[in-house]
Amino acid sequence: MVFIHDTEMSLRAAAALVNTLPETDGEGLDRLVTQDDFDAYLDEYPYTGAFRRDDDELAAVRANRSRLRDLWSVDRNAAVPLVNAMLRDGHALPQLTRHDTFDWHIHATESEAPLAVRMLVESAMAFVDVIRSDQWDRVRICAADDCESVYVDFSKNGSKRYCDTGNCGNRMNVIAYRRRKAEETG
Repeated sequence: MVFIHDTEMSLRAAAALVNTLPETDGEGLDRLVTQDDFDAYLDEYPYTGAFRRDDDELAAVRANRSRLRDLWSVDRNAAVPLVNAMLRDGHALPQLTRHDTFDWHIHATESEAPLAVRMLVESAMAFVDVIRSDQWDRVRICAADDCESVYVDFSKNGSKRYCDTGNCGNRMNVIAYRRRKAEETG
């Protein structure tokens, strides 16, 4: 895939955040309600900088979800003003940085900026790379009939059709297999 490590990680984190919305799965469950939910998300998708880990921070992060979800609902050209608005709203000022085990990469906000702002700007910066590299066709919604989860296809050949949040690929393959078997015997 053409994306560097920090871009890929930000895209994965953005998709995972969007997939906490109730409308992304068939069950209609909001998967980012409690501090425990938030902690589990941050354990899987860590961010650097300041954390408050309070209800206000959780509410601000939850508010990012619909803005990010909008990116999966538009084409490449329509994504540009959405991404630009996210960068403007976060007062993005891209700078090279190196920390922990990560070599030079870009941070576009101060580490003291609110977590929700850092998350939104990092996501927007990752989508800048997707737009600039003309890889928007990899920004997808799950092809399963009963799933609205989002993902970015990181496969080499760009052929991924189903999300990783459920068992959609296996489930749809079983349905297709059973349909073929029924047609063979019918």
